[in-house]
Amino acid sequence: MRWLITGAGGMLAADVLDRVAMTGEPVLALGRRDLDLCDKRAVRDFVSAYRPRVVINCAAWTAVDDAETHEAEALAVNGHAVHWLAEACDLAAARLMHLSTDYVFDGAGAEPYREDSPTAPVNAYGRTKVAGELAALEHGHYVVRSAWLYGSAGQNFVKTMIRLAAERETVEVVDDQRGQPTWTVDLADYLVRLAQSDLPPDVYHGTSAGETTWFGLAREVFTLLGLDPERVRPVTSASFPRPATRPANSVLAHTRGKPIRHWHQALHAAWPVLTRGRQCSVV
Repeated sequence: MRWLITGAGGMLAADVLDRVAMTGEPVLALGRRDLDLCDKRAVRDFVSAYRPRVVINCAAWTAVDDAETHEAEALAVNGHAVHWLAEACDLAAARLMHLSTDYVFDGAGAEPYREDSPTAPVNAYGRTKVAGELAALEHGHYVVRSAWLYGSAGQNFVKTMIRLAAERETVEVVDDQRGQPTWTVDLADYLVRLAQSDLPPDVYHGTSAGETTWFGLAREVFTLLGLDPERVRPVTSASFPRPATRPANSVLAHTRGKPIRHWHQALHAAWPVLTRGRQCSVV
C-alpha cells in the first residue's frame, strides 16, 4: 500500500511518517513548498501521478486567533483545499483520512460530544474546519477529530509548561476549559490502524481517554518534573482574553471504536521523548 502524508514538518505529520514507515510500505510526506494544496490542478496532477492508496491530510491553518481576521485564507487551507484533495483521491481510488478538531463544537454542552453531534463552531477556525469535514464526507472519505495535541516536534502546551517551569516561580493556567490531551504518537498509530481497517468512511474521534483541564494538565507536567504542582495557579479564561473564543467543553465521545489510551498514561509514556536533551535546572 502506498501512502501520502500532507503537512510534512508539522507536529503530527512527523509522527505519522514514523508510524507509516514501520509498515515497510512506500510513503511520501509533502510540505507546503512541495505541493500547494490550494492549487486544484497541482493537487489532482500529483495524486494522479503518485497514485497513493491512502492520503493522510495533516495540513491545516492552525493559527486559531489569526483566523478571526484571516478567515478567507484559513478557509482556503482548511476547507477548499480539502475539497480538491478529496476529488483527487476519488480519481486515484485513494482513501483520504482528513484531520479535524474539537473546535467544530461550541463547547456549551455538559456531556462529551458524539461523532454525530451537530457542529456549532464559535470561532472562525472552527467554521473553516467544519467546511473541511463536509468536503471530505461529501466525497465519501474519513474525518478524524482530535484535540489538545502535544508531541516532540514543534511547539505545544506541554513544552510551554516545561519551559515556564524553569523561568517562573508560579504559572497561571485556565481551569474552565475541559479536554483530552492527546500525544501525537498515539494519534498517528490510531490513524494508521483506521486506514488499514475495514471500518467505513465516517467521522471518528481520535483523542485520548479521560479528561482534564489545562490547569490539570499543567499540574501533571510540574509533577513529572519533580516540582511542586501548587506552583500552578488556576484562573478563568477571562484572565487571558483571546481574539477567538475557545469552547469550554472540548471532550469528545468515542462511540465508533475504542478511544486512545488514557491521557495520563500517554503523558507518562511520552515524557522521556518530550524531555530528551533538556537541562534539568528549574527555579
